[in-house]
Amino acid sequence: MNSVHLAPWLLEQEARALLTRLDRVQPFALQQTMVPAAMPLPRTTAAIEQYLIDGRRRLRPQVLEFIGWISGPGRTASPAEMQRRFTLLRLGFNAALAQLDLFAEALAQRSEAQTGIWLSGLDLAAQDALRLRDNFYAPLPVICYLHRGLGGAIRRARTRLPGGGQNPVSIIRIPRERMIGFGIASSLVHEVGHQAAALLGLVESLRPVLQAEARRAPARHQAAWRLMERTISEVIADFWAVAKVGVASTLGLMGIVSLPRAFVFRMGLDDPHPFPWIRVKISCAIGDALYPDPQWRAIAALWDRLYPVDGLDENRARAIAALRSIVGPFASLLVRHRPPALRGQSLREAVVIPSREPRRLSALYQEWQAQPRLMLGAAPTLVFAVFGRARATGQLSPEQEDRLLGMLINRWALLSTPGTAVALPGSVHHPYELTTT
Repeated sequence: MNSVHLAPWLLEQEARALLTRLDRVQPFALQQTMVPAAMPLPRTTAAIEQYLIDGRRRLRPQVLEFIGWISGPGRTASPAEMQRRFTLLRLGFNAALAQLDLFAEALAQRSEAQTGIWLSGLDLAAQDALRLRDNFYAPLPVICYLHRGLGGAIRRARTRLPGGGQNPVSIIRIPRERMIGFGIASSLVHEVGHQAAALLGLVESLRPVLQAEARRAPARHQAAWRLMERTISEVIADFWAVAKVGVASTLGLMGIVSLPRAFVFRMGLDDPHPFPWIRVKISCAIGDALYPDPQWRAIAALWDRLYPVDGLDENRARAIAALRSIVGPFASLLVRHRPPALRGQSLREAVVIPSREPRRLSALYQEWQAQPRLMLGAAPTLVFAVFGRARATGQLSPEQEDRLLGMLINRWALLSTPGTAVALPGSVHHPYELTTT
């Protein structure tokens, strides 16, 4: 057979092979071996499955159309044109498989006995962290999974997926080494903060305000304000975490950015994060602006002792002096900011939760010690905040936190499992019905 006749035959065969592979893509419900408590929330699973079903439905007619074309009018086309059309078709097919693998990675870990249950509990905690008292946006499905790296990440809902299409859920990646202690709350709620900021348009509304502040500032402070503007997407996620879990966010942040001195003071221009030393200072300033308490100044002073600025070169010393002078005004600007999405409310008015006030958190911990059943009905972010404050004040040891938090995360997973909540001792509420105030 000469190459002219071989091309349409071969490419038709390849297109038909694509269809056979497409038919082998089964719903996750037929593939996963997770226990019921490890399953994502039903609406999360439904959103993922519906998205993938829709993708397969779009792809099949495209393959059939190509087969019809190449076995009919396309037979007179040049082999190069046949190959061009098939290549585009296969790229779309591979993109659909890449999206399948993206969700499969997040779901496959649910088959690991303890890991899967914990991830299910964290799904519920993430949903809680995304909520505001007033309904400024519709809640979104969230799914968490683990990663070997050091940093967390989020693929936000309603963003473009590889190969096209809009992501139906928020996919949050948590580092394995952050799965207990301050780190789990800090990392999880920081990533949720990215999603909340996108839903509220916070980065877009803050950037022009910070740019104007930089123009008005004295020359010696302008670079500092420009740094705040350039890194606002990460700072606002830190802001969200402090608002939701209090000092647990700042102490968790310290854990992840406690690096060799050279990295802590490294001021890169290509990093969307503030450099570690100033990032902790910003977190403390935000905490003091939202929930005033001596703890923030104590932590900031501790950070100074852990990483003293003595011995820095003149340029870094000058930059840090300028940043020190604007951190307080910057935090005040954040809490007073009134983005259009909040319909006249300031960020402070929208996000501050009375129960997160440090003294109230300590009082709650004392109540929970006297009546442990009370913590069973607490919202996940309140638990994170209470435990973080108790750890910071020496009332709770790491070993006690590990035991209690592990028990509660398992419980959250069970509470999100249909048919199990009523069977749990003390289960008087479902987390979605809990108030966080």
